[in-house]
Amino acid sequence: MSAFENRYGIARPSITLANWRERPASCWSFTHVSELVPSAVIHAGGGRRDGKDNHAPPPLPLPDVLVEVAGKPASLEDFLAHSMSDRFVLWRDGHLKIDWTAAHSDAALPHLLFSISKSLTGLLAGILQDEGILDPAKPVSHYLPQTAGGGYGDCPLRHLLDMRTSIEFLEEYLDRDGDYARYRRAMLWNPPEPDLEPEPLSSLLFRLKKGEGAHGGPFCYLSPNSDLLALLVEHAAGAPYAELMSQLVWQKAGARSDAFITVDAKGAPRGAGGISATAHDLLRVGRLFLEEGSIGGRQIVSPAWIADTTENGDQAAWDTGNFADFLPGARYRNQWYCLARPSQVVLAIGIHGQFLYIDRRTKTIMVKFASHALPQNDQCDISNLEFLKAVAALDW
Repeated sequence: MSAFENRYGIARPSITLANWRERPASCWSFTHVSELVPSAVIHAGGGRRDGKDNHAPPPLPLPDVLVEVAGKPASLEDFLAHSMSDRFVLWRDGHLKIDWTAAHSDAALPHLLFSISKSLTGLLAGILQDEGILDPAKPVSHYLPQTAGGGYGDCPLRHLLDMRTSIEFLEEYLDRDGDYARYRRAMLWNPPEPDLEPEPLSSLLFRLKKGEGAHGGPFCYLSPNSDLLALLVEHAAGAPYAELMSQLVWQKAGARSDAFITVDAKGAPRGAGGISATAHDLLRVGRLFLEEGSIGGRQIVSPAWIADTTENGDQAAWDTGNFADFLPGARYRNQWYCLARPSQVVLAIGIHGQFLYIDRRTKTIMVKFASHALPQNDQCDISNLEFLKAVAALDW
C-alpha cells in the first residue's frame, strides 16, 4: 500500500469527478480541488503562487476542556474527530488560541469552502455597492441584459442578495438526474454525460424559469442565486471574479496564500461554492465584522455595509422560509447569516461541514473545515453550531 493510500484510505488514481465529494476521497480532494476542476487563482499580493502557506505559525494544542453538545460532555478532540473535521482554528481578541489540523489534512493548503463562497461573493457585491457600481434596488437585468425574459430578469438585486427569489429549481445535493445534476455538470463538478450536450453555467442560469410567486417572498436557499450574483459582479465591474477578489479583498486583507475558485468551460466563476482558501486567510475575512469593515487599518468594505448585514434582513421572510427550523429566529442579509437576537453571531456556512463563526460580543472568530460524508445533515450541522457556541463561551 502506498503512502497516499495509508494517509487517505484510497489510491490517488481512484479519485475522479464521480467520487471526489465522497469519503474517503474528500479527505484529499477538498484541499486539492484545482487538480480536479478548472480553477482561477485569487492571488495574494506578495504571497506564494502555489496556493500554499509555508509561513503559517506553528500549531497550537487543543485545551483540555469539555463542552456540552446534544446534552453530553465531549472533549474538543473527541468532537472534532467525531464530526469528521479537517481544520479548527480559533482567534480571540487579536490572538490565535487554537490551531488544529487532522492527521490526514494539511494546514498550509487551501480547503474548499463550499457555500462560505456565497458570503465572500456577497462581500464583493458590498464593496461594489460602496463604490456606486451596484444599486440593490435595480433589477438583475439592468446588469445582466441576458436575463431579460428569464426567471431572474425582473428580480431586484436586493432580493438576489437576500435569497428571496422565486425560481423553479430544486436544491437537492444528492440528485443524479434532475435540476441539481444538470447544474453540477454545467459547473464541471460532475462527469459529463456522453449523450448530453455540454451546457455552460451562464446558459443554465439565464434559462431558469420564474416560480409561481413574486420575487421578494420568503427566504428560499438556492445556490444558483449566488452563481448569478458572481456573474453580475463580473459584468458590473468589468473584470474577472478572481481578479476582483484578489485586488479588493485578498491583497488588502494581507492574505498569506493564494486562493482558488473553480470555473466552468467558459471561465464563469462558481461564486456559490467554488472557493478554496486557508483557514488563516478566512479568519482575516471574519475580522471585517469586528473592525468595522477594515483589517489592520486597511478599509475593505464600509462600516455601513457591515451594519446593514448585521442589523437588517427581513425577519418575516426568514420565519416563513425553508431554513426557519434549522436556525430559528435567524436572519439572512447580503449572503450572510445572523443568529437570533440578542446574539451577535454572524455566520457563513458550507455543506460537508464548513463554518466561519464570528461572535462580535466576545470578539471570537472560528473556522471549522470538515469532510462530512453527507453534503447536508441537519442534526450534524446543529451539533456543530452547539459546539461552536460552547467553545466561544469558554473563558479564554
